[in-house]
Amino acid sequence: MTTLRLKLTLRSDATFGRGEGVAGLVDEEVEHDANGLPYLRGRTLKGLLVEECANLLYALRQQNSDTTLWHAAADRLFGQSGMRPGQMRISAAQLPQDLQAVVQYEVERNNLSRVDVLESLTDLRRQTAMDETGRPEAGSLRTLRVILRETIFEATLCFQSEPQDLDLSLLSACVLALRRAGLGRNRGRGHLQARLFDEAGQQDVTQIYFKQFSQKLEVQ
Repeated sequence: MTTLRLKLTLRSDATFGRGEGVAGLVDEEVEHDANGLPYLRGRTLKGLLVEECANLLYALRQQNSDTTLWHAAADRLFGQSGMRPGQMRISAAQLPQDLQAVVQYEVERNNLSRVDVLESLTDLRRQTAMDETGRPEAGSLRTLRVILRETIFEATLCFQSEPQDLDLSLLSACVLALRRAGLGRNRGRGHLQARLFDEAGQQDVTQIYFKQFSQKLEVQ
């Protein structure tokens, strides 16, 4: 079974929200585990990659490129909604495993609490809506928790069958196109850098596969 690692490095503060807040503290809380470690759901991450894939295929069609093979590769990777799953399984994007292990150790020994961990990796930001005169709207003040920039997340990509070169080249293009995630990604938050690594997480293979993507476009 082929396995790759996807690394996300935050270049700005981000909120991977869970759609709810904490009464009296925060209106938008970040998704986090029992130890207070933030993460991005695998389903959400897949949705972001699917969105970038759709954007890429649309751009290729606008250039009158034949996208038949690329659509087939996309179907193999992500599947077809409501019909069949893709061959690629995407885990949640979590903090590096060595950091998770250290935090788990400290929490189990009551040296750290869930709140301690969460607050060390995040901060609270406040924002308000403005009316047409530029004055704050009454009752519009909101507090959201953000994950601090430069935080690194890692997800595992497992392929149920051996991926074709075309699949990996398209995947690399989707990964490079993924630059924002989370709430407020259209307002300056959630800027990130995404890269593909080998199974050990040591070698960046993004450009290796993307070079194949570029070459295949040139042939077309």
